[in-house]
Amino acid sequence: MKYAANSKIAVLVPKKIDFKKAVIKQIVLQLAVEMKFSIASVNISFVDKKEILEINTKYLNHNYSTDILTFNYSGSITLLDGEIIISYDDAIENATRFRSTAKEEYLRLIIHGILHLLGFNDQLKEERAKMKRKETSLMKKLHYLILNSI
Repeated sequence: MKYAANSKIAVLVPKKIDFKKAVIKQIVLQLAVEMKFSIASVNISFVDKKEILEINTKYLNHNYSTDILTFNYSGSITLLDGEIIISYDDAIENATRFRSTAKEEYLRLIIHGILHLLGFNDQLKEERAKMKRKETSLMKKLHYLILNSI
C-alpha cells in the first residue's frame, strides 16, 4: 500500500493562521501510515466562520457554523479522495473552551476529518465514543508534530 509516494495533499492556510502547510501535510502522511490508507487526493482548507456557514448551508442545508466539514468524493475508505474544510474561527473558540492551543485544535480537527473520510461517524452516541477514542489515541501519537513546528 502506498502512503506517501504519489500522494496529492493540497493545503490552503490563510496567512493569519500560524500553522505551516508542511506540518499539515506531514500530519496527513503520518495518519496514512498509522491508519493504513492511501491518498489519491486530500484537500484541506482553513476558512473563516462566514465561509464555512455558506458551505454548510449550500451543500448540507445546515444554517449554522461548524468547526469542520468533510466531503468524501470517492466513497472509498482505503484510497482517500476528499476534502476537509476547517473553520479557524470555530477552532479557536474550541481551543479556548477546552483549554488547549489553536495548533492542538487544528491537529484534532485534521484527525477528525480524516477519520470521517475513513468512514467513522459521530451521529450516534456509540459511534461518537468510538471516534473520540480513536481521535484521542491519534492526538497522543501525533502531538509531537505540532510541538516541533513552533
